[in-house]
Amino acid sequence: MKIALFGANGHLGSAILQESLQRGHAVIAVARDPQRLTVDHPKLSVVTGNAGDSASFIGAVAGCDVVIASLSGRRDADASSVPRYARVLLDALPRAGVGRLIWVGGAGSLETSSGVRIIDDAAFPAAWKPAALAQADALQVFRTTDAAIDWTYVSPAPVIEAGARSGRYRIGGDQVLVDADGVSRITIADYAAAVIDRVEQDDAKCTRITVAY
Repeated sequence: MKIALFGANGHLGSAILQESLQRGHAVIAVARDPQRLTVDHPKLSVVTGNAGDSASFIGAVAGCDVVIASLSGRRDADASSVPRYARVLLDALPRAGVGRLIWVGGAGSLETSSGVRIIDDAAFPAAWKPAALAQADALQVFRTTDAAIDWTYVSPAPVIEAGARSGRYRIGGDQVLVDADGVSRITIADYAAAVIDRVEQDDAKCTRITVAY
């Protein structure tokens, strides 16, 4: 498949890039600063583009089978840019002939067993709130869009960390998935595997899912 990837320099985006290339997919990495991406692979091309400016990327992604967006507001020092990126992509991609968008989402909007969002818990770290709220806003953008595109919002487990790739995980919906010890976790490598599995299996359309052990 031909994949366009936004955010290939990030922790999750770089893992998704690696997983994609290892499976033999052709990847177009769309980056503001292409020179920062040091990966060299015959199936990787890197182009200049900004997710907030459709004119900068619409030609590069035209005809791709899927776009994967792993974006944050850190570069802009403005978390509110995250839902704006979602709106721009949802508007632009159908015009570029792209029918599939996978969004690397946040965990803060997942619900506990009592139906309370993680982000609304009093113990949720204040420093994480702007990014978590921005991702929650992005989820709402997806849920209210009328764009002609099949999107999937993929929330990781609340604990996502470096570790081995097992290829094993569970898929849930809006509620946090916990293991036998009551912990919800996933490695970055297995999260990336879950994302590319969605690309290859072409499932979980127009919904939010979560992946965890």
